[in-house]
Amino acid sequence: MTSPGQVLRVAWLGHRSTKLAGGMATYSQEITGGLRRRGHSVTLFTLKAEDGGEHDPGLETVDLQALPLLRPLVLSGRAARRALVDRLTAHDFDLVHASFWFSSLDFDLPKLCRRLGIPLVATFHVAFDTRLSVWAGITGATYRLYAPTLARCDRVIVFGEAQRDTLLDLGVPRGVLRILPNGVDVERYTPGPSDWKARLGGPERVFLYMGRVDSEKGVDALLRAFLAVDPPSTTRLVVVGHGTERRRLQRQFRDPRVIFTGHVANADQRIGMLRAADAFFLASEVEGLSLSMLEAMACGLATVATDVGSDGEALRGAGVLIDPSSREEQLQLAMRTLIDMPWLARPLGEAARRRVLERFSLAANLDALVDLYRELLGR
Repeated sequence: MTSPGQVLRVAWLGHRSTKLAGGMATYSQEITGGLRRRGHSVTLFTLKAEDGGEHDPGLETVDLQALPLLRPLVLSGRAARRALVDRLTAHDFDLVHASFWFSSLDFDLPKLCRRLGIPLVATFHVAFDTRLSVWAGITGATYRLYAPTLARCDRVIVFGEAQRDTLLDLGVPRGVLRILPNGVDVERYTPGPSDWKARLGGPERVFLYMGRVDSEKGVDALLRAFLAVDPPSTTRLVVVGHGTERRRLQRQFRDPRVIFTGHVANADQRIGMLRAADAFFLASEVEGLSLSMLEAMACGLATVATDVGSDGEALRGAGVLIDPSSREEQLQLAMRTLIDMPWLARPLGEAARRRVLERFSLAANLDALVDLYRELLGR
């Protein structure tokens, strides 16, 4: 049993590098940092294969041996498992919280934690789509693979009702699942001044994508739609991020109105970009709940996104939702509308900011997470 003021000792399994793990790494950074600011003790178990990334110097970190395969697949062998068991046994942790997917260790954790008598909480980040599509088939197979493991966790955090219902259909008990969406630091991610547009050369209008540049993110469809609109020379589409598709897309879409920045690790720089842009676009084929989208909304940016994963639940009524079945045509319409009627960007951005304040505050997320921890420890 724990008291409300008691320090919790959390073993956190998560990612460090936003370049490799995108929003999953940001999630780990935000939650571990938030728990520590509230006085709780956190040890981060991360993958030695992940170099770089923002690092909290006051956070105790344990690197586990891992062999990266095709991202995000990572193999962790016996050495990693032994190192994890040794630390969990030697240190008096109250609970383990794992950010799935993490590595092949995921599938061992329920049995391991049960043997050690430590409650296990998992946050399930894997993207999904409820439509009939190629990506729905791929992600559906991943959900079926993970479902037995998730069913053996003490709690599984999901981001919305559609994701919860998908796992319920696969046999994960309702009592295990808890809806707790991503949270954004609304004191840090705010509208405000920025000189980034001036440093771009002062374009009249900037459309922005920020995230991994991988095939499921639909950056190619976004680029095709942008050039099909044939925007004026004073309009830019800026793609911020790194991924398997970036070099190919840079070669294919050579146009002075398209800018690829590559990965931007510094959060303050990314906030400056969000504040200066006129609209944020997300054309994903599948999603969990995009943290980049929530960060853009928090910065008061007019937001356009496909209705996949839990993004539709988050954005509906506060931005422009794109039907994935006619994605490029609707992206073109949204872009043309924002070019011809730029005054629309401000009320859309204000609605997006209000939605984040109402539902996606990091502080409220942390309150609910600590309550969940105490619920488990008080059973």
